[in-house]
Amino acid sequence: MFKTLLINTPAPAFTLPAEPGRQVSLEEFRGRPVVLAFYPADWSPVCGDQMALYRALRDEWDRLGAEVIGISVDGPWCHAAFRDARNLQLTLLADFEPKGAVSRAYGVYDHREGTSERALFVIDKDGIIRWSYLSPIGVNPGADGILEALEQLAQPEAAVARSAR
Repeated sequence: MFKTLLINTPAPAFTLPAEPGRQVSLEEFRGRPVVLAFYPADWSPVCGDQMALYRALRDEWDRLGAEVIGISVDGPWCHAAFRDARNLQLTLLADFEPKGAVSRAYGVYDHREGTSERALFVIDKDGIIRWSYLSPIGVNPGADGILEALEQLAQPEAAVARSAR
């Protein structure tokens, strides 16, 4: 049983390797929405399809001002090979050592398998979790829920911008 973090709670801070020799921190994206896409493993068919879908939606993420970050327990060299082979153009972070520490913090680490569950979190510009979804492990969760959550985040800002004119 997984106990994912609740909506309207602060997203746990983290810094993880993005590639060999480069670290990325969640704090770097403060001021814009972030999508955390936890997934079990590079190279699995469902994970590859999921990340390829997110790559294909790059224009939507840009339109909504969002950053999409994939996180699994695979190492940074594995992520680099996976990203390059699939031309992902996404930030992939290695929750490798200590294994699954960030997945544990978000309540989506599978102790039995030693991997992250397939889980999504939309974090607002202030670092608050506004939407989450825990998908069945063998099912690509798609992007509809993510896009809907990001659209809702953008609505109050759009209303303020319209009223300021």
